[in-house]
Amino acid sequence: MTASHISSSLRVLPRLARAASGIALVIALLALWEASARLGWVDSLNWPPFTAVLAALRDGLWSGELPALLGNTLGYMLVGYAAGSAAGIALGLLLGLSPLLMRIFSPLVETLRPIPISAIVPPLILFLGVGDALKIFIVAFSSFFPVLINTVAGVRDGSPVLRQTARTLRLSRAATLRKLVLPGALPAIFAGLRTSLGIALVVAIIAEMVAGASGIGYFIVQAQYAMQPAPMYAAVLCLSLAGYALNRAILRLEKTALPWHGRA
Repeated sequence: MTASHISSSLRVLPRLARAASGIALVIALLALWEASARLGWVDSLNWPPFTAVLAALRDGLWSGELPALLGNTLGYMLVGYAAGSAAGIALGLLLGLSPLLMRIFSPLVETLRPIPISAIVPPLILFLGVGDALKIFIVAFSSFFPVLINTVAGVRDGSPVLRQTARTLRLSRAATLRKLVLPGALPAIFAGLRTSLGIALVVAIIAEMVAGASGIGYFIVQAQYAMQPAPMYAAVLCLSLAGYALNRAILRLEKTALPWHGRA
């Protein structure tokens, strides 16, 4: 074995150790869940053993009910997330490049950004009803601000030396944006995309619980009302796995788009 192979193996070992410790923690917590239900540490009919939740998850997946519900939720969630993120990137680039626009729009952004989603659902129902339009708008609204703020920060924190070089080379505004500003802001933009992705999933579930008639969030509420804790926790577990998969997907996208940033 060559020295480079040995060095590569030594670099991999810490990552494997961290992954193994994380998996061990999850297994230990699930074992504690099972024991707390089986041994009566939690004396409640609403706290089923984890094996019962796994059985309900298996039945839901086998029947196709959970995949259909999750697909419905993720479908409009991703539409709203894409719309809100695209708007956040576009407006963030404009505000980051123009101090005048920043002064004009900053008070409006800072006024709307702190509004809780639950506070705007009732008035939006009056205008959009309780269909997919409401859910898409809410997801887009919640996804917009993290991407906007991170994009503005990424643009404004860009190297002034590079911008001065662009002016010296007489690059056009479009070329400067494409070749210097946007690549420099991409790490911050991806940070905003990751943040807003988790928020989008949470908001989508809340929208279904408050004003939904379908989707996995609506299923969770109905299972609660029907006193069926195992299917309810199975749906929550399904959401957890979906959220993990979405996060891994955007991490892979970031690694592909910014290989130099990962190495740095």
